[in-house]
Amino acid sequence: MIEVSHLTKRYGAHLAVSDLSFNIEDGQIYGFLGPNGAGKSTTMNIMTGCLAASSGEVRIDGHDIFEESGAAKRLLGYLPEQPPLYMDRTPREYLTFVGHAKGLSRAQLAEQMERVMTVTQIGDVADRLIKNLSKGYRQRVGLACALLGDPPVIILDEPTAVLTPQETEKLFRVLRKMRDDGKAIIIITHKMHEVESLSDRVAVLRAGKYIGSMMTKDTNVTE
Repeated sequence: MIEVSHLTKRYGAHLAVSDLSFNIEDGQIYGFLGPNGAGKSTTMNIMTGCLAASSGEVRIDGHDIFEESGAAKRLLGYLPEQPPLYMDRTPREYLTFVGHAKGLSRAQLAEQMERVMTVTQIGDVADRLIKNLSKGYRQRVGLACALLGDPPVIILDEPTAVLTPQETEKLFRVLRKMRDDGKAIIIITHKMHEVESLSDRVAVLRAGKYIGSMMTKDTNVTE
């Protein structure tokens, strides 16, 4: 589903991402682990087409993110660390706005809104102003927006940063269900215990460089 080849990003003399290559398959949760400044978010911003690479290639289901950005981006759902929510809207109103922006028809939007609100468990707050919701609910609203359009790839940047342990476990149950439904899910984090409990595979970054990976389910072999 995702192929990243020799990805590099420079800011002047600073090398933020250095020659990264990896593949991610359907039905897999892939963790990106590393300290702050490791290059995790920069890599994801390039993969989602939000940031240009200095060199390298990213393909989403065969579509180049730079040359075929429209086709590639339609396959992605992205939740940044700070969800870009409109605080004076309700979740229902905001999901409607996002659905229209994604080009969903009225019938598609009606069906998908009910589905994503059920999956993320925000139905009980759907008509409350977002500014009055807890951080955990706001995060779930952001996830619901990422799921609109039923993209096969979901990218989440530090999704548990503002969540309580109970809210984190609820989110993990949602993500495991999506993985079981065949989606490719990428989690960016610096929390080792979270990727060990959630991810099928983990890539470790440091100072913009890939320094190894490991399986977390059936084996602990490090490559």
